[in-house]
Amino acid sequence: MEIITGRPLSRRTVLRGIGAALALPFLEAMTPTRFSLHGQSSTAVQRIPRFQTFYVPNGMAMPYWSPEGVGRDFELTPILEPLAPYKDYVLVLSGIYANWVQIHAGASGSFLTGVSRGGRTEVEIIADVSVDQLMAREFGKETQLASLELSMDAPANAGACSSNLSCVYTHTLSWRGPTQPLPMEYNPRVVFERLFGDSGSTDPAAREARLRQHKSILDSVSDKLGALKRDVGPEDGLKVDEFTEAVRDVERRIQRAEEQADLELPIFDQPQGAPAVFEDHLDLMLELQLLALRTDLTRVISFMVGKEQSARPYPQIGVPEAHHPLSHHNDQPQLVEHMSKINRYHTELFTKYLAKLSATPDGDVSLLDNMTILYGSGISNSTRHSGDNLPLLLVGGGAGRLKGGQHIKYDNEPSMANLLVTLMDKMDVPVERIGASTGALPIDTLAGL
Repeated sequence: MEIITGRPLSRRTVLRGIGAALALPFLEAMTPTRFSLHGQSSTAVQRIPRFQTFYVPNGMAMPYWSPEGVGRDFELTPILEPLAPYKDYVLVLSGIYANWVQIHAGASGSFLTGVSRGGRTEVEIIADVSVDQLMAREFGKETQLASLELSMDAPANAGACSSNLSCVYTHTLSWRGPTQPLPMEYNPRVVFERLFGDSGSTDPAAREARLRQHKSILDSVSDKLGALKRDVGPEDGLKVDEFTEAVRDVERRIQRAEEQADLELPIFDQPQGAPAVFEDHLDLMLELQLLALRTDLTRVISFMVGKEQSARPYPQIGVPEAHHPLSHHNDQPQLVEHMSKINRYHTELFTKYLAKLSATPDGDVSLLDNMTILYGSGISNSTRHSGDNLPLLLVGGGAGRLKGGQHIKYDNEPSMANLLVTLMDKMDVPVERIGASTGALPIDTLAGL
């Protein structure tokens, strides 16, 4: 067998025999070869960056969040303490201001869009393309799904939820266009179907059978669309073209799925729905996100632990009060302390997810090493709906571009939109503007980005 030096084997290469396919183990030949200036060869695995948002609602008990000290000389506060095992992956960002403040709609509505305002009524819905969708346009060229938009709460895409504005703003982070909010899916069963189809399991035989069925249906649809276009006028022809493009997108996703058919997946049966217990529901949602990332089905995920104005109580941690009313604590110490318990609990749950990412190999590093996770809220002091000094973290190795274990404190009051511009640049999807941005954050102060 001839070996072509410098041309790596695919990581999905298989040895095929009669009626069988055997996946190869990871080989050095699967690693791209590069040459030094002195003619010596070395190997380096291409690192694939992934982006995720992990949004927590209703602001933060800031006295329990904000660290003292800057740079590497800072101590983890009560809310951040659960992150201690992963401190070297954590960048704490302080001094960043929200673009759209004073209402819950602005907190989530501008978190990934950077807009300074939305619509004026419950039916006027305006924002901007969110950064996750800008990334999805680029990364989606290489994956079966461009992005996932997930939440622990059922979506509400109508009615008024915050200051007489549409519930859309409080129930999603993701916007495909200025007037195209994307619903967040909360049902694990539906998420499973988006990832693996309605085969009922990640079992390879079931997935392959479903792919064959879908491909056969699409072949038939494509033939009929071609015939239909010949029989309609120019205006209808444009509509047929638009529909044909949608079919081609589904075909592309099936092609990607076929390319990934030999991936070894843990057997994971399709969930029956959203469990009643919060922790059980969350475990399922995070496990599905982990599966999506480790199989490279998508590289972009937006996840809301709760929608803005969430009234979920947490009696399991000794906080019987509903979250949203408790967030309006009027700075009463006992209520602020109760609020901090919810905030810390969210951090504890997030840390369990980091443990799974850290334990998942991704090339020659872990999945956590290649993640950039934006964790935080669009409100700081919740009793005032304050948008100053947002509670924000960047977590993960950023595919070698994040240097954690630091607290960076900005003194020039940069906006959230400016941070989003910087993140886009460092994810290799540079843009000139996001929402109301005025430029990127100073690169020398966002250490390692």
